Amino acid sequence: MVLVRWVNVAKRKTAKRRTDQYQLPPHVAEAQQYAARRAAYRPRPALPQWRLIAGAFGVFILTVGLALFLWIPARSLVTDLRSSGVTVAATVTGVDSKPKFVKVRFGQGPEEGNEIKLSEYAGMLPDVRADEALLVTYDPDDPSRALPHSWVVTPPPNLPAYGTAGLALIILGLTIAVVLRRRWILRTPWPEHPMYGSSDPVNPGSATVRVVKP
Repeated sequence: MVLVRWVNVAKRKTAKRRTDQYQLPPHVAEAQQYAARRAAYRPRPALPQWRLIAGAFGVFILTVGLALFLWIPARSLVTDLRSSGVTVAATVTGVDSKPKFVKVRFGQGPEEGNEIKLSEYAGMLPDVRADEALLVTYDPDDPSRALPHSWVVTPPPNLPAYGTAGLALIILGLTIAVVLRRRWILRTPWPEHPMYGSSDPVNPGSATVRVVKP
């Protein structure tokens, strides 16, 4: 009885020793290591190209130029009319939207009886109707440069210029963000692909092979 018990204890110790000493086959261990590397692998994001950054910056320059085009001539016209403009009563003689214009006839002053089209302020014209009376301030050296007197005193908000300038700032911010992302991608040490040995997400298995003629 004692002998049987001793044999059973010895068998259990031997089985435990064999279990402790058991090693996985090499291909199984390699498969486990590969699966662990594959699970931890994070591919490098696509790198923003310089042509994309240059295109975005070009659009920014265009929007800035458009904003200046809408802002500078309008402010220059208002400044000139404030300094040397002549204000007279006029009558609206024609209004149309295709093409957009407002035509007035001067009712007094040296240009009495003459008709001109009001100048646009950043692409905007006053909301008036035909035969409506209107105070107009014009440039005596060039009567075609004329605006409603109320616009000379208090110019309307230059919404086109403001909107274009805001769009330019948004484009500039996005361009800077793309540049910073590109620098971050280039400076970050990305792990190599566990299978292909490359961090390139587009063509991880690419390699340059030199062909030598015999």
